[in-house]
Amino acid sequence: MNGAPAVSVVMPCLNEAETLERCVTRALSAMREAGLTGEVVVADNGSTDGSQEIARRAGARVVPVPERGYGAALRGGIAEAGGRWVVMGDADDSYDFGDVPAFVRKLEEGFDLVMGSRFAGRIEPGAMPFLHRWLGNPVLSFLGRLFFGVPVSDFHCGIRGFSREAVTRMDLRTTGMEFASEMVVKAALFGLSIGEIPVTLRKDGRSRPPHLRTWRDGWRHLRFLLLYSPRWLYLYPGLLLAGLGAFLILWLLPGPRRLAGVTLDVHTMLAGAALVLVGVQAILFGVFTKIFAITEGLLPSDPLFSRLFDRWVTLETGLVTGAGCLVAGAALVGSSLLAWRSVGWGNLDTAATMRGMIPGTLLLAVGAEIVLASFFLSVLGLKRRQGAPRAG
Repeated sequence: MNGAPAVSVVMPCLNEAETLERCVTRALSAMREAGLTGEVVVADNGSTDGSQEIARRAGARVVPVPERGYGAALRGGIAEAGGRWVVMGDADDSYDFGDVPAFVRKLEEGFDLVMGSRFAGRIEPGAMPFLHRWLGNPVLSFLGRLFFGVPVSDFHCGIRGFSREAVTRMDLRTTGMEFASEMVVKAALFGLSIGEIPVTLRKDGRSRPPHLRTWRDGWRHLRFLLLYSPRWLYLYPGLLLAGLGAFLILWLLPGPRRLAGVTLDVHTMLAGAALVLVGVQAILFGVFTKIFAITEGLLPSDPLFSRLFDRWVTLETGLVTGAGCLVAGAALVGSSLLAWRSVGWGNLDTAATMRGMIPGTLLLAVGAEIVLASFFLSVLGLKRRQGAPRAG
């Protein structure tokens, strides 16, 4: 674009009349002093306190965004930004927009996304609530690093920079506070390079309470992290449950066991069977979710998963595996029925017969689940053809 600015600073705004002018003025002067051609885009989310006119007087371009929400405002502002580089930051004067040139320098090094880090920088007294500083942000940032391998210390810092090309690839969709998590998660999932610079968090300059709601927004961030990581939401817990349950069943199969002064018997085997059943279901849900998310463009394609799916996770292998479980289960249940018939369908030694009945019925249930799941996976795996006629 001829005459387009090099940098666009995007600020979401909902009734920020007390602080907006300082933020806009600081951003413009910082870019001017650094020799950067830039603009400030204020994404107004329906302010009723005159923020729009204040922004225009300060030299910003105001973009009205009717859809409410932190993420919606930022998406609207980013879509209207003209710069090659975009730096987003809150308009409550809690961040120093004099850091804009530092973000641009880091982006020019080749990073696609540059995060500000309050923990690597400085948090002034009273700038961050106790729960946010010592519980919410550290825990959610740790989970983000664990789930997605993101090399950042502050997952939810409100000031960050990125290239327009990168944000287009990320295809950001959320409208609320979880937008901050979505940007980092998708940058990691799509293999974008992520950098970090220290920033200072100040106590915001507003006299009214912040828009952020601690528990509601914290849950939304956590929910988003889990939904975008089928491995941690389904696969790993499923493997743990199934493995623990299988161990209990095999350990107790020969007979009762004493552990820490307690006798464990067929009742514990039954609990183990329940663990296996829930674990298998969780694993299957993980596979379903992964395939659906890739098909719908919510997650990028995974070459390793695709190879495994094409080679091993097929309808035929599922049917063979399920049939094997059904046959083994039927054999164990059949042996228990024969033992019952041998005593004239009368009373049985429950502790003895249940050692075959529990794993037998479990194998029947798991076998049936695998067969049904195999057909469902085949439906999910069907490639959609462009222009295919629709029924009805």
